[in-house]
Amino acid sequence: MALAARNVTVRRGGRPALDDVDLDVRHGEILLLVGPNGAGKSTLLAALAGDIRPASGKITLDGRALDGWTPREQAMRRAMLPQHHTLAFAFTVADVVRMGRTPWTGTAASDADDLIVERAMRDVDVAAFATRPFTALSGGEQARVALARVLAQDAGTVLLDEPTAALDIRHQEQVFALLGAQASRGRAVLAVVHDLDLAAAYADRVAVLADGRVAACGPPRDVLTTALLTDVYRHDIEVLPHPRTNRPLVLPERPPTKETP
Repeated sequence: MALAARNVTVRRGGRPALDDVDLDVRHGEILLLVGPNGAGKSTLLAALAGDIRPASGKITLDGRALDGWTPREQAMRRAMLPQHHTLAFAFTVADVVRMGRTPWTGTAASDADDLIVERAMRDVDVAAFATRPFTALSGGEQARVALARVLAQDAGTVLLDEPTAALDIRHQEQVFALLGAQASRGRAVLAVVHDLDLAAAYADRVAVLADGRVAACGPPRDVLTTALLTDVYRHDIEVLPHPRTNRPLVLPERPPTKETP
């Protein structure tokens, strides 16, 4: 078990943003959090990362209470990719990725810093502009550099908040193939996504959140059902099997359009 939440409640403005949530995050798998806006996905991710202290409940990292690790020890064990990526100074891409190695400064692992930074930049397709200022990049390029920083941290658990939101289709697929490779090497990958088809295609397990609770958690074909998604998203949704992979295809109902003659 990489991370575990037990009876976790988080309050915002006196109201529960998370309400008695249980969740297991396991090494060697991709677990994706989905759900409508305001369901509590990012709040749960922040609580698991230690950025938000729950009002009640317990979170453990590698079998120990999360707050039982020092901040540096936490950073050695879990890496977090936030939704937004801002820097006040014009650090180069390579400098930003190298920031991921900070927890390992002064340890034997720092001997591999150069190799790990170069590999992370290559894996997310940013090595070609390693010397460019981060602030001069497009939003999608910045998102990939931020992901490279997280990978360079070389933690056993990776938490990501909408890692593909600013990316085109090619880079979305590239990122999830990369995350799959990370999981196959024994890392735990937990990410918030809005694209249900990406969740269906790449998740080992999907957790559907609604109103601050986990409505369902399990393999995509068991969880991403017409009845559950229609209820949670309050919109008619049809789920069909992919003709080749048999994984779910999620199709929201849309008004008919006129066909072009």
